[in-house]
Amino acid sequence: MNSNESQESKTALIDSAAMFKLSYGLFILTAKDGLKNNGCIINTAVQITAAPLRVSIAINKANFTHDMIIKTKEFNISVLTENAPFSIFERFGFHSGRDTDKFTGYNNDERAANGILYVTEYVNCLISAKVCDSYDYGTHTVFIADVTQSIVLSDKKSVTYQYYFDNIKPKPQPVNEMKKGFACKICGYVYEGSILPDDFICPLCKHGAVDFEIIN
Repeated sequence: MNSNESQESKTALIDSAAMFKLSYGLFILTAKDGLKNNGCIINTAVQITAAPLRVSIAINKANFTHDMIIKTKEFNISVLTENAPFSIFERFGFHSGRDTDKFTGYNNDERAANGILYVTEYVNCLISAKVCDSYDYGTHTVFIADVTQSIVLSDKKSVTYQYYFDNIKPKPQPVNEMKKGFACKICGYVYEGSILPDDFICPLCKHGAVDFEIIN
């Protein structure tokens, strides 16, 4: 078997849809650099040790929040709940903090002890942390951080990826019958066309072509 056949065989064994069966939470990750406040949506935040109390997060390098954490080494995690509306995902997930102030006109926030804003509505807890290590994994950086503050804000259930897909994210609307299209399985963005480029990146949530599906 040559190298091309080996790669094709490996690819045939991988169904990217399987990744959506993993149990993910959804979180608003916030950071502060000088006078600039920013936040984004992430789906990977987990406790990794109890003593010391540490968490890990993985964040796409395309997110401005990533650059802020690289510089300041601090962040907050607001754990979203099942009653969170789609609008909060739009505000913090579908725009870049490089050219948008995501907190403009938003009043449901407070500052934690580290001086970074956190969201107080549609969340059940705050976790503040200070980075102690980081690992570069190509498209993402994994940060390991010591918890510096944590507060339970409500007893509402934490939202999962599956709940978001089933109950919060709007269903993609069919495109014109004369056209073909592809919908992002993460945020619902629709790309119109008969062929989706292999290197296409969703302009809203920054996921790649592998996370798009054909719609009629």
